[in-house]
Amino acid sequence: MRVAIYARVSTLGNGQNPEMQLRELRDYCGRRNWIIAGEYVDEGISGSKEKRPGLDRLMADAHRRKFDVAVVWSFDRMARSVSHLLRALETFNALGIAFVSLREQIDTSTPAGKMVFTVLGAVAELERSLIAERVRAGLRNARAKGKKLGRPRSGVDQAVVGRLRAQGASWRAIGAQLGVSAATALHVFRRA
Repeated sequence: MRVAIYARVSTLGNGQNPEMQLRELRDYCGRRNWIIAGEYVDEGISGSKEKRPGLDRLMADAHRRKFDVAVVWSFDRMARSVSHLLRALETFNALGIAFVSLREQIDTSTPAGKMVFTVLGAVAELERSLIAERVRAGLRNARAKGKKLGRPRSGVDQAVVGRLRAQGASWRAIGAQLGVSAATALHVFRRA
């Protein structure tokens, strides 16, 4: 198995050094006879930032199928939010890449690890459904209060568009003359 290991520390100095994580990750891979295909490290970068140079390279190499397993020291080294972690895990899963977190003892290449991933995925799906339902409820409430939803009408007179078109003007010319796009002019014309 080709493995990618990822380590991150939030601050430089103050005793924080990614070497402790890297040493444990290397030892773990050695015990499993896995070949380390790459080490990805972010130093002095908060886990709340989704864009990190080391993590970005890890995800890019995942898409290039440069490794079969991604190993981290703990979930919070990979991501600080559940949604960010789940997006990364879903990407790995779609690419056929296993994920291992040493501290939480999660290994998605095992049946128990797959079960944990499935439960986390179900929780994420529930969260997405609840958000969608709240949005729909808010829209229903706004309509009930008489609020107009959607893009406002262009205010372009359909008769003017029809007259200009009958005179042979192009949609672009009509739009330019009326101060709207060619697509809007066409849309107003077809609305008849």
